[in-house]
Amino acid sequence: MNAPANVLSALPAIERCIETHISWVLLADEFAWKIKKPVVLPFLDYGTVDKRRACCEEELRLNRRFAPQLYLEVVELNGEPAVKMRRFDEALRLDHVCANCDLTGAQLSAFARDLSDFQAAVPPAPTFGTPETILADALENFEELERLLPDAVGHLARLKQWTQAEFTRRHSDFVCRKAQGKIREGHGDLHLGNLVLLNGRIVPFDGIEFNAGFRHIDVASEIAFTLLDLLDHQRPGLATWLLSEWLTYSGDFDALTVLRFYLVYRALVRAKVAALQENRDGSLAYLSFALRLTTLTAPTLTITCGLSGSGKTYLSSRRLASADFLQTVRIRSDVERKRLHGLPADADSGGTIYGPAATLRTYAHLAELAERALRAGWSVIVDAAFLKRAERAAFASLASALGVGFAILAPEASPETCAARLATRQGDASEATPAVLAAQLQWFEPVTPDEVIDPDCMPSPVTSCGQKP
Repeated sequence: MNAPANVLSALPAIERCIETHISWVLLADEFAWKIKKPVVLPFLDYGTVDKRRACCEEELRLNRRFAPQLYLEVVELNGEPAVKMRRFDEALRLDHVCANCDLTGAQLSAFARDLSDFQAAVPPAPTFGTPETILADALENFEELERLLPDAVGHLARLKQWTQAEFTRRHSDFVCRKAQGKIREGHGDLHLGNLVLLNGRIVPFDGIEFNAGFRHIDVASEIAFTLLDLLDHQRPGLATWLLSEWLTYSGDFDALTVLRFYLVYRALVRAKVAALQENRDGSLAYLSFALRLTTLTAPTLTITCGLSGSGKTYLSSRRLASADFLQTVRIRSDVERKRLHGLPADADSGGTIYGPAATLRTYAHLAELAERALRAGWSVIVDAAFLKRAERAAFASLASALGVGFAILAPEASPETCAARLATRQGDASEATPAVLAAQLQWFEPVTPDEVIDPDCMPSPVTSCGQKP
């Protein structure tokens, strides 16, 4: 189907027309015009000019929340409504950036913060996201896939069984997520192809306007699509980094209880889309991917130990960036201590939150978060000083009680090196100073041979493309 002649005649010097199954995008000079096709599908209705105009207005409203610099206005092109947008270099779209190994952890950290801030500011959506709806949406994928891929019934049966069992196992978590207001109006389609680097910052665009149910979702489902796409682009380190940074800024560790369900759900959505496009190999690849997401290795608990400036956060960052799959999250004491006192990660506390009582409360909170993540099947790195043997022993006991592996990352550096690093540290949640280091030296109880020391305390630099914090 070609773009209508009356629309084409309203725009001189059209350079290119991009067509999808529901729209045309016309490119000319520095602008783009998106026109909706007059189609009616089970999940959208563009059947009349008035309905298309209403959807254009909704698209403008929704996407201006993310990219006001791109979404300009709704215009009429000889009677046909269109969304007028500012063009951008397609090479800056994140799927291309990622494929070229130019996507960095720093960019993803800023995106994690922007996304968590946006999600926190959006009000809950009480009429969406019931557990029954979540299960129905997941099972609908199987109805389509069973029809489209009759020779993959074995894989589909296993995935359907896992989906139903995981939903049953996590039913109370889905109920709690809704009760906690975690269902919010988001983007709805947050894969790498709908993210672009503008002035060095990751900006979402092309959010879903045509179906409210597709965008009023759990915030965990929103981030799951981006994580899945990073995995699909063979960047597990970047996916692991993004997840931990999103948890750092949002504090939403409860999301880990349902995130695996949403990752599998997103993989099956991609499999269905590929099958509808008659891309059988791509669809089967997503099914295999979904199966891998359901069969993970046993989780482990790792803690760091060392003086401020010794390299604990650097080491744990490298662990995240070198991950070979999405299974590990990091919990930072510097961030969680501030969160307990109602402060953002980069706030200056004035040194008022570091007394003995506050430290005990912080370590108890770290243990609670670690246990929650481990019980949900995620490996955990707790990035904290753990200067006292008793603090380390408490976490070793937690690992033993949960039946998971335990190790200590204990990087070493001279006091002079630590002090030099602290003197130049900027933009970090830690508030440690050379004076704090001097005090630590008085009470530090170094790791002893009978404690479980991770032998890989200083791994080789990560060199695989894109895998850098």
